[in-house]
Amino acid sequence: MAERSFKAEVEHLKLGEGDTFTGEGILAITKALLESGVGYVGGYQGAPISHLMDVLSDAQDLLADLGVRYEANANEAAAGAMLAASVHYPIRGAVTFKGSVGVNVASDALANLASSGVTGGAMIIVGEDYGEGSSIMQERTHAFAMKSQFWLLDPRPNLPSIVKAVSDGFELSEASNTPVMLMVRIRSCHVTGSFECRDNRHPELTVRDALSEPRSDFARVVLPPMSFAHEQDKVKNRWPAAEAFIRERGLNEMFGPDSARLGIVVQGGMYNGVIRALQRLGLADIYGETDVPIYVLNVTYPLISNEFLEFCEDKEHVLVVEEGQPEFIETQLGSFLYRASSDVKLHGKDLFPMAGEYTGAVMLDTVEAFVRLAAPDMLPANVRAPNAEKPKIPDLSKTVPIRPPGFCTGCPERPIFAAMKLVENELGKHQIAADIGCHLFAALPPFEIGGATMGYGLGPAANGAFDGGGEKRPVAIIGDGGFWHNGLSSSFTNMSFNKSDGVAIVVDNFYSAATGGQDIMSSRATNPTKSTRNPISKALKGVGIDWVREVDRTYDVGRMRDTIREALTTPEKGPKVIVASSECMLNRQRREKPLRNKAIKEGRRVEAPRFGVDEEVCTGDHACMRLSGCPSLSLKKLDDPLRDDPVAHIDQSCVGCGNCGEVADAAILCPSFYRADVVHNPGGFEKWWAGMRSRVIGWLIKRRASRRLEFQAAS
Repeated sequence: MAERSFKAEVEHLKLGEGDTFTGEGILAITKALLESGVGYVGGYQGAPISHLMDVLSDAQDLLADLGVRYEANANEAAAGAMLAASVHYPIRGAVTFKGSVGVNVASDALANLASSGVTGGAMIIVGEDYGEGSSIMQERTHAFAMKSQFWLLDPRPNLPSIVKAVSDGFELSEASNTPVMLMVRIRSCHVTGSFECRDNRHPELTVRDALSEPRSDFARVVLPPMSFAHEQDKVKNRWPAAEAFIRERGLNEMFGPDSARLGIVVQGGMYNGVIRALQRLGLADIYGETDVPIYVLNVTYPLISNEFLEFCEDKEHVLVVEEGQPEFIETQLGSFLYRASSDVKLHGKDLFPMAGEYTGAVMLDTVEAFVRLAAPDMLPANVRAPNAEKPKIPDLSKTVPIRPPGFCTGCPERPIFAAMKLVENELGKHQIAADIGCHLFAALPPFEIGGATMGYGLGPAANGAFDGGGEKRPVAIIGDGGFWHNGLSSSFTNMSFNKSDGVAIVVDNFYSAATGGQDIMSSRATNPTKSTRNPISKALKGVGIDWVREVDRTYDVGRMRDTIREALTTPEKGPKVIVASSECMLNRQRREKPLRNKAIKEGRRVEAPRFGVDEEVCTGDHACMRLSGCPSLSLKKLDDPLRDDPVAHIDQSCVGCGNCGEVADAAILCPSFYRADVVHNPGGFEKWWAGMRSRVIGWLIKRRASRRLEFQAAS
């Protein structure tokens, strides 16, 4: 299994009526699902919702007692399709995945689900990964909710509101026969707080019970003429039912005075930023009591026109706080005002940046500008007075180097790209397509290998236009997680069917590493609830790819280099795949470090490798760094006045993978790297022998020093 345990988090899921839950938002969602009587849960891991999947994976006993089916889906499309269980059966189901990228993968299944509609409550929990820290393209889920008519919830980022949104979402889905999306931003997932628990509920109908009494209704099959009827049902029945439910249940919230010259409409997830800005402007207290009316959209789609227009009564200016672009909400609210012939002036992207994350600074500046425009007399005197010119913030990009993501220390993927650099030096630059995953870091210095990336598992497919043969073969890189997610069916079947003459390298680190180290089909460890140890090479041969080479230790840079060279130069036609395997160092350290520390503490003999650089041998040309890029390989300035250039140095973060020495050997660099084995709790003979060696070496050092002094005196 993956080398992480979530037993402590599982205990939180067992809390019941009268207990208080304290923890992170994403775990609160997990608990809320069980309190809402969910019948099945699935999804695909990815920040910021991986924690939900990981905890449920370790909660199999609890889920079995409740009659809840848990599925770790192969990809987001499989997760979306899983919600089909709620089409004919009154079973509540939930799936979860990462933001817009997950919605993109699942779009076919979700579009069909939205067309047919649901009987049981169906919820998609979307971890909206937006802003400068995002690992994906900057897109919003809102567009898909509008396109396929999913109701979109965006609760205020505090645990009681998030938990309530889960319960409300299921009920809204059932009341309108429409699937619901629950959008939680990174801050919502990781916000900490508490809420009063309810008892976990058994589903009213379990999936096991449903199998005993199968149901079907051809009216819900997405085929003409039913598909046309589905569209009519959306507009005439589901939409009005949703609007009535949202309004009657008060899912959206209003804060502040009943009337004022100005007001703020805000996505629920952005509420904390708005209230903090008002506090800093002296327009709200620490308890959230505000002088400016706020209309909080905990449901951002559909928008309720009469509710919004009531909020706008007696107001002259209204600010819409909508993060991201295009401004879907602002445009719709403007349409409501236009149709009502309202004189209210709507503000939004005229004051806020069109795109980018609304950080605290952005929120403060924009809210202040809005209040100064709409009601300057509301600002306290110290704010109302003309401000002195603010100090200009320097452009730090000119002085501070960027800090892009990079491989972990000891990462087994680094030697693969070192080998590729060596081959590139021999054969010249090749067309290289990348994929989603840790190996994408190779596109950055020092490797600068890998160009475009078109989606998870689509690395080899991205080279389809180049796979027909040419002077140089194209190369594609894909991870083992991407291979099983979508790569086998899309990329490698595509290569095989089209008789591609390209090369693909599968980076196999035994886990879906970039998403948190979850097990996958080819993981080497035994997992009691999942099928592992399914070789990637076997799957490749199953789709007709015969030229497959396996390298079981990627740190052997010489062998990696020779295998890549062979794939690029062999006269044999057809697709060529290299499966390069070594365990993710992060997961390996998670497993081995506790065992090693325990053994040392118990007094058992433990031998650990350490690597270093002989300062007298190192030439200081730093080629080893350009071919390795390991964070533990740094520079050291010598005291020797005759040597100006710093030499290579290995710091204490080294994990002993040996890649630096392997690279130096394969590239025929200076032989300055050495390995020393550190022995903890040595035996008696080892201590005696170490003492003898130390004395002999000390004598030789003194002898050399004395001869050097004699030579200097003579000269």
